[in-house]
Amino acid sequence: MSGVLKNKVAIITGGGRGIGRAFALRFAEEGAKIFIPDISLARAQTVVKEIEAKGGKAAAILTNISDEKDTQKMAAAAIKKFGKVDILVNNAAIWYGIDVTPWDGWKTDDWDSIFSVNVKGTWLCCKAVAPLMVKQKKGKIINIASNVAMVPAAQFYLPYACSKGAVYTLTHALARALGSSGINVNAIGPGFTATEASLAQRDCDQTFKFATAEQSMQRREQPADLVGTAVFLASADSDFVNGQVIYVDGGTVML
Repeated sequence: MSGVLKNKVAIITGGGRGIGRAFALRFAEEGAKIFIPDISLARAQTVVKEIEAKGGKAAAILTNISDEKDTQKMAAAAIKKFGKVDILVNNAAIWYGIDVTPWDGWKTDDWDSIFSVNVKGTWLCCKAVAPLMVKQKKGKIINIASNVAMVPAAQFYLPYACSKGAVYTLTHALARALGSSGINVNAIGPGFTATEASLAQRDCDQTFKFATAEQSMQRREQPADLVGTAVFLASADSDFVNGQVIYVDGGTVML
């Protein structure tokens, strides 16, 4: 690896599995120290052990990102452990347990829980960490959006799609708000990716068939397909990139 993140400290929310785990492992390989807040401490600690086994440095903390006290505790613990925060990857979201559902088949509790984590939780993590970056006059915030807000499948994942549309708007707003402080705020928009959560969905094979048919590169997207873009956005190579949503979805969304 190139070591482009050497001596950087990265908070990767939800880094205990799926795409977040892929980010954590790759960032560590690039030289970053990794701090993993996760709703499952056991999962996060497993990834910490994987990183440490390869000679990297990492730590984990139990965190519910929809709880402001938890996100403040997260930021304070990262500073106590590693002394600074250079990178925040807002990866944690409610996706596990979601299935294809008609637009009017969702419950109000679904909307509340999904927005509480995916939108409010992302904002709370930014609110907790951005002041640390402002003091440093530098930082990278990477939000994980989704291409689902831009494709026909949005109707089948409606509250999730709307929550990721809100992350799109949040990314632009925070890029404007924080850019003058030397903080880059960008987002990655994955397609339907072969994570544990996606593979656990009802009729996932059919969903993958529809998703890959819309791609110009027709194979299943893997978590590993996303890590290069994340490393770029976390590194000095993207210092003049701000307020962008980069779709990494095999050429489904083309802007």
